[in-house]
Amino acid sequence: MSGYTFSSLEEVGEGFGFRKVRRALGVTAFGVNAIVYPPGYVGFKHWHDEQDELYFVHRGRARVEVGGEVRELGEGGLLHVESTTPRLVSNASDSEDLVLLVVGGKDGYVERRRSKISSTRATS
Repeated sequence: MSGYTFSSLEEVGEGFGFRKVRRALGVTAFGVNAIVYPPGYVGFKHWHDEQDELYFVHRGRARVEVGGEVRELGEGGLLHVESTTPRLVSNASDSEDLVLLVVGGKDGYVERRRSKISSTRATS
């Protein structure tokens, strides 16, 4: 294995529903999927026993119901939800697909340690 993998949302699946990004790229340190909802799709209320989730709106508009609050997120919008907090994510648009990237994990942040490879900065 090379230590890295390239792909695209189109390469990891097609149509509506889950696109298994983690599996396609060989990610083992955390969960990550893309979700594509058709216009007007209403998601399902759910939670997890252990895994927090971070939602990123790549394209479209998401309608989020969490903690008694309803909010709409546009492209670039972010939402973090702790594992046991029920949430419902739907497509807020009647005409555009919603494309989300969802990252899940547990047990906290791992402090970043940087190793210097070269004193010359890449310019390409």
